[in-house]
Amino acid sequence: HVQLVESGGGSVQAGGSLRLSCISSVDRHLSYCMAWFRQAPGQVREGVAGICSDGTTHYADSVKGRFTVSQESANTNMHLQMNDLKPEDTAIYYCAADRDSAAIQTFGVLRTDQYNFWGQGTQVTVS
Repeated sequence: HVQLVESGGGSVQAGGSLRLSCISSVDRHLSYCMAWFRQAPGQVREGVAGICSDGTTHYADSVKGRFTVSQESANTNMHLQMNDLKPEDTAIYYCAADRDSAAIQTFGVLRTDQYNFWGQGTQVTVS
């Protein structure tokens, strides 16, 4: 059973930065992808950024150049550095993970239907 726990959310002014963390129990020796998703009130959940066990990273166009996804070398803990935050970045941010990097990358790393394991979410508010 995979456990994912997010932290690091909060309230910031536009132009500010936040760093989200996802503590993960995914075995780093497996083939996997992990990703950040977000969901604003009344909106569908959307993919933000992802990273797979082969080292590839994936970003939504809306965050390219502002957000950076990374992973610790000793485990699969994942981070999301968010810079130049905008009010439209306000949402609950979720961490997701699943096995089989090749399959996930074939169908889309930032698709919600590629993941069976999810964290509880952390709120990000930009004013």
